[in-house]
Parts: sequence; structure tokens; C-alpha cells
Amino acid sequence: MAPPARRTELNHTIVHARDRAASARFLAGILGVEVGQPMGPFVPVQLSNGVTLDFMDAPSVHSQHYAFLIGEDDFDAAFARIREAGLRYWADPLHREEGEINHWGGGRGVYFTDPDGHNLELLTKA
Repeated sequence: MAPPARRTELNHTIVHARDRAASARFLAGILGVEVGQPMGPFVPVQLSNGVTLDFMDAPSVHSQHYAFLIGEDDFDAAFARIREAGLRYWADPLHREEGEINHWGGGRGVYFTDPDGHNLELLTKA
């Protein structure tokens, strides 16, 4: 087996969407970040750690899970935006504890879905 690479980072991932621009705006709005300029078939949303989510139109979308580690103040702001938008949210990934957040590992977390059915998670402790 080869030794581990000295520097291995996730650079970007493609997120399938029915409407790439709308889905990018939705996530960026919840997270309080900017939507980048379209680049070819992608609409990018770059996170503070440099990872980019490249939203791309797709004829069918299969639900994926995306988790975002954020600070306490950012959690408060994002959670307020979730509630202001009237989105359903859950404390758990199986969506059994609706209208609740979790406090796992001494932090806070919440799950919600985007317009394409992706299961999104915000957490303050990894």
C-alpha cells in the first residue's frame, strides 16, 4: 500500500439539481454565502474552507447527504433562515424528530431538505 499523500483535500463536488441556479441560491441563502458566476454547466457555491459545490442540471436527482460544519453564530443565523422560510427540519438524519435540533457531542445540529430532496445537515461540532 502506498503511503498517504501529504496533502489531500476535497476541492469540489457536483450536486445534481432540477434547476441548478435555484438550488445554488437556496443553499447559499441558508448558509449566508454568495453564489458564484456560472462556469459552463455549473453554478458554484464556494465554502470558507475552499470546497466548491458545483450545481448542475440533471434530468433525475437522487437524494444525497451534505453536512456543513459551521460556527455557533452562523448556526444561529442559518437556523433562523430555515425557520423564516418555513422549512421543515429535524434533529436526526432519518427525519423522525421533526421541529427539533440535536445537541450531539456538545454542539448543535439540524437536518433539512433542499428543493431537490438532498438531506442537508448543519452542525457546530464534528
